[in-house]
Amino acid sequence: MTNIEHLTNYQLDILKEIGNIGSGNAATALSKLLDRKIDMEVPSVRIVDFNEIMEIVGGPEELIVSVFLRIQGQAPGNMFFVLSPLEAETFVRQITHSESFQLADLEEDEMALSALHEIGNILSGSYLSALSDFTLINMQPSVPSLTIDMAGAILMQGLMEISQDYDYAIIIDTIIHEEAEDKEAIQGHFFLLPDPESFDKIFEALGVNNK
Repeated sequence: MTNIEHLTNYQLDILKEIGNIGSGNAATALSKLLDRKIDMEVPSVRIVDFNEIMEIVGGPEELIVSVFLRIQGQAPGNMFFVLSPLEAETFVRQITHSESFQLADLEEDEMALSALHEIGNILSGSYLSALSDFTLINMQPSVPSLTIDMAGAILMQGLMEISQDYDYAIIIDTIIHEEAEDKEAIQGHFFLLPDPESFDKIFEALGVNNK
């Protein structure tokens, strides 16, 4: 079985390259959707355990905005796209041009809800498409669900769904920014949690020796 906490730099480079391709595809899709230039980059890809995940998002009691989906197909797992409330508000304002938007208004703002769901659809679809193309393994995203809650409650549920004894995730750091200099960059985290057996399938398909 893949020893996920001891992946080599070469293995992480492969994951980062897949992330870069996925982010490029997502940027193209977002640019077409918004009719303006959007750039995305993946500054790093990391393997972390559950405690480190909590630190990255600010602690288990930190409020986060999460788009969750289930990976379906030959290498199932879970995915989260996580934003801080401030990043989520910035993103919605840039997408909808509503400078007065506050996260507290989200449930009553159909356009804002749609915007956050759409970013989940585009990002997850782009990343999974890139991973599927590299591995030739069929992976499809489920319909995304949006949650605003404490980080511990959201992420623990995702870990419990795959295994109580397996608490590692691949984190793809993601930065989204518009070409205009006055637009604020949006920083989020993509948490990829393949089911335990899925790691073996993915890295075997990539031709990477995990022994």
